[in-house]
Amino acid sequence: MINENTNAMGILFPNSYDKVVPELVSERLMASIPFASRYRLVDFILSSMVNSGIDNISVLVRENYLSLLDHLGSGREWDLTRKNGGLNIVPPFAERNTKIYNGRVDAVASILNFLRRQKEKYVIMADTNIALNFDFNKLLETHIASGADVTVMYAEQEIPENLRVKEVWERGLYYTFELDGTRIKHIHINSQKEGIQNYSMNVYCMGREALIEEIHNAFVHGLTYFERDVLSPQLDKLNVQAYRYDGYFARITGMKSYFDENMKLLQDENLDGLFAGNPIYTKIRDDNPTRYIEGAAAKNVMIADGCIIEGEVENSILFRGVKVAKGAKVKNSILMQDTVVEEGAVCNYLITDKAVTISKDKEMKGTESFPIFVPKQHTV
Repeated sequence: MINENTNAMGILFPNSYDKVVPELVSERLMASIPFASRYRLVDFILSSMVNSGIDNISVLVRENYLSLLDHLGSGREWDLTRKNGGLNIVPPFAERNTKIYNGRVDAVASILNFLRRQKEKYVIMADTNIALNFDFNKLLETHIASGADVTVMYAEQEIPENLRVKEVWERGLYYTFELDGTRIKHIHINSQKEGIQNYSMNVYCMGREALIEEIHNAFVHGLTYFERDVLSPQLDKLNVQAYRYDGYFARITGMKSYFDENMKLLQDENLDGLFAGNPIYTKIRDDNPTRYIEGAAAKNVMIADGCIIEGEVENSILFRGVKVAKGAKVKNSILMQDTVVEEGAVCNYLITDKAVTISKDKEMKGTESFPIFVPKQHTV
């Protein structure tokens, strides 16, 4: 790991955008959604921060966080088991008179006393619905060099069609920017404009003391959202700079994007884009290597350890401990941990949550535009 960076600390918001994938967050939050055969979404932002030398990271959870606690533990896999700093998981009601937060203002307000005691000069805040492998020192260096009050990461990207429907706006706000050079001159909220836009990645860098002041003022005035209520009204007063991200990333905005972003990793250029840089760390599960029994066939797959393959698997993502029995066929599917596909079963365009069983000779066939989802621990 890279030497520690005492200039910056991290704050993660693991519940942001839970509502865009209600099927996957009934018993977990966005940060702990399985991704890329053996990881959770939080692993990518967390590992990127650690690889950048950031070793003081707070995770502000809101609800459904038991799976995340189990996954992160003490932070040992990320080298965050420290006497000072390290991994700090903050549940709701961590302090007296604290309520379950709705936006970033409420969340950060709950740890203002903690922030005042820290030594780092800067804070990097991020959501966990994006998987990327990024050196946050580049963001920090750009922020310092520009003299900005706040620096926001964005990508040039189209807004997903499912987010442009007004009926789903309650699932979460998204932001696009109008720029004057690199300075943000206007923030659009839930824009319905089509085409390539400056689409916020919800990654922010700013001074720790400035963050404390802005959040304190916003909280006492009953404000909720950092972007809408704090940044947008002060664009003339604050120097808010935009940092364009040009690397590979996966953004989860719904079940279809979850399926598509996983499947993109079956292409070598995308896999290299996400994993060819610094290592991505995750919770260790001491499984045996995957076993391919005589007669098994596997083509263009990403398969984690602990699997047993006796049937046919093609164009699919298999998580740890998946079993595909003799005569079973799995194609264009995502099978999460400990899924069992029994003898003669056929799966095509299927997403299974953990510990699902597809019964003998059962056929489960979705389509590319509408993959079927089977909830956790169900048998079909």
